[in-house]
Amino acid sequence: MTTEASPRPRSATPSVIPQKRALNLEDEQHVPAVSSPLNPDAPTLRTRKAPAREQREKKESLKKREAKGVDGARSATPDTQTTTKKSKKVEKASDVVRPLRYYTKPPNPTDFDPPRGPLFNPILGKANREFNECFEHISNKKAFRYTNCIADPAFPSSRWFRQTESSPFHPRFSFQEASSHVLFDPTGRSITTEKGFRMARANVAAREGRWYYECKILSGVKRPAQSPTTTNADVIGGGHVRVGWARREANLDTPVGFDAYSYGLRDVSGQKVHMSRPKDFSPSNESFHEGDVIGLEITLPSLALHRKVVEGSYNKAVDVSDDLDPHPAAEAPDIVRDRVPIRYKGVVYFEQFEYSSVKDLEELMNPSPSAPSAAIATSTASTAPPNPNHPSVALRTLPFSNIKVYKNGKLLGAAFTDLLAFLPPASKPATQQGARDGLDDGMLGYFPAISVFRGGAVEVNFGPDFWCPPNDLAIATVNDSAMAANDDVDAIKEEDSTASTLAPKDPATRKQHSQGKNSRLRGMGERYVEQIAEDIVYDLVDEVDFWVLDAGENADAIGAEGGAEAQKGNSMSTAAGIAAAAGIVEQTSMLGGGGGEIKEIVQEDE
Repeated sequence: MTTEASPRPRSATPSVIPQKRALNLEDEQHVPAVSSPLNPDAPTLRTRKAPAREQREKKESLKKREAKGVDGARSATPDTQTTTKKSKKVEKASDVVRPLRYYTKPPNPTDFDPPRGPLFNPILGKANREFNECFEHISNKKAFRYTNCIADPAFPSSRWFRQTESSPFHPRFSFQEASSHVLFDPTGRSITTEKGFRMARANVAAREGRWYYECKILSGVKRPAQSPTTTNADVIGGGHVRVGWARREANLDTPVGFDAYSYGLRDVSGQKVHMSRPKDFSPSNESFHEGDVIGLEITLPSLALHRKVVEGSYNKAVDVSDDLDPHPAAEAPDIVRDRVPIRYKGVVYFEQFEYSSVKDLEELMNPSPSAPSAAIATSTASTAPPNPNHPSVALRTLPFSNIKVYKNGKLLGAAFTDLLAFLPPASKPATQQGARDGLDDGMLGYFPAISVFRGGAVEVNFGPDFWCPPNDLAIATVNDSAMAANDDVDAIKEEDSTASTLAPKDPATRKQHSQGKNSRLRGMGERYVEQIAEDIVYDLVDEVDFWVLDAGENADAIGAEGGAEAQKGNSMSTAAGIAAAAGIVEQTSMLGGGGGEIKEIVQEDE
C-alpha cells in the first residue's frame, strides 16, 4: 500500500516587499574601474560634480567707500538682514552720484550778509586808471579752487550755505582766478603788472555756443612814428599783452598759450600761440598796438555732442552738425560739486578740488625722447595727433569748434580750430584723498584770459555795449534791444523795421540769425547772467536731494523751525538764534536717511 506524500508547507508571505537597493551613477552605468578604449567617457561619468557654493557678497572696506564717495561710507554698506529684492534696490540707489556733505560749525551772524570783495591797495596809475593790489582775499592755489558762499536759512539740508557772488556784481576778471602779481582797477575790468607774464581769467566761462568779448590795449606795443629815426625800444616800450581763451587747468603764472590748456595771440606780429609754439597769423605780421580793440569769438559744439566725444561714441558720418539748438532732453546730466565751506579772513568760501594737468597733454607739449622699438610698435596710437576719436580722452578735440579774431571790428580769420575737449574724463582733479574723477561741477569750459608783461595793460568788455562789434553781433544787439525797449506792439514793429534795414542781405547769414540762441553770436555778459541762473538751479537741486536723504518730512519740519530761528537770530544779530537753529540740524542729521553721507570736518579761522 503506497503512502501519499504530504505537501510541503508553504512559507508565509512577507508583509513588506523589500525595496530595491539604491544604485549610484556608477552602478547604473556599469562603468569599470579602469577605463578602456571601449568606454572613453568613463572618467567623465565617474567624476562627481561638487555642489555649487553660495556666492558671498563682496564688501569693500570703509576707506575705499569713503574714497569713492558714493552716498557716503555708511549708507553704501549693504544690510545683510534685508531680502534679496531690497538689497538690489539699495545697491541701485547707491549708484547715484551726489555731492558730499560735511559737518561744519554753525554759521555766524555775519555769514548771512553778502560777502565783501577784496580790499584794494593803490600801487600805480596808468592809462588814466588807478591799479590796485588785492589783499585780504583768498586765491586759488594748486589743487584747490575757492568760490564765494553765503549762509541762507532756506538751505538747512545743505548745511546752510549756498553759492553767491561778491562785488562788483558784473562780468569781470576773477580776483581768485588771477596771479598774485596782477593789479586790478576798482571795476575789475582792467589789469596790469610790474612783473613778468601773469595771467587773469574772467569770472564767466563758455561751455557751448558762440560767444564774444573785446579787449582794448591800454599799454603795450606803441604805434611806429612817422619819423624814420624811431627805434624798436620806442615802439615796444609799453610792455606786452597776450589775449585769448584758457581752461581752469592753465597756469596763472604763465602767458596765455603757454600750455595745451590755453589759446592766445601775441601783440608782437599778431602771432597765434598754443603750447608755446608761435605761428604767423596776422596779415603782413602786423602787431597789435596801443588803442587797438581785439575781438575774440569762440564757437563750441553742444554739450550733448561734447559728451559723445569724451564718451567715445562720436561718429563723423552720423554727427554731421554742431547740434547747438537740440530739443530739450527729458533728463539733464548730473552736476556734482564736492565742496566744503571754510572761513578765511572773516569771509566764508567754498573750497573744492581743482582740475589739474594730465600727463598726456604734458607729453603732447614736450614729447619725451624716442622710446625703444618694442614700445614704439605698440604705441602708434599715442603718437597720433589730437582728434575727436583719439584713444586718449585728454587728446580728443571738439568738432565744429574754433576761435576767430577781430581787429577793430574787422575779421582776421580763424586762429584755432578743433579745440581740445574739457568735459570729464578729459579734465581730472589732482590725485589726492577725497578727489573723485569723472564729475562735472558746471564751471568747466573756456574762460576769457589775458596775460600782461612789465607794464602792459588791458581793459576787457563783455558787452552788451561793445566798442567794435562784428556785423552779426551788432544786428542781434539791435534786434534784442528793439524787442525789450517797448511793450507796445506797434512800437515793436517800428523798431523791427528799423533793425531790418541793418539786417544782412546774405541769405546764409540771414538763415544763421533765424536759428536758436546758441547758434547766434552773443556777448559774454549774457553768458554771465545764464551762469548765475545755473548756480541757483544747482543749489536748489542739491538742497532738494539732501532733503530727501534726510527723511523728507522730518527735515521739512526741522528746516522750517531752524530757518525761523536762524532768521530771527540774523535780524537780532545774535549768535544764539543761529547756533540753536544749526544745532537742530546737527542733532537730527545723524538720524537715518542721508545722515550717513555727512563727513565731519574741523574749521578754524586763519
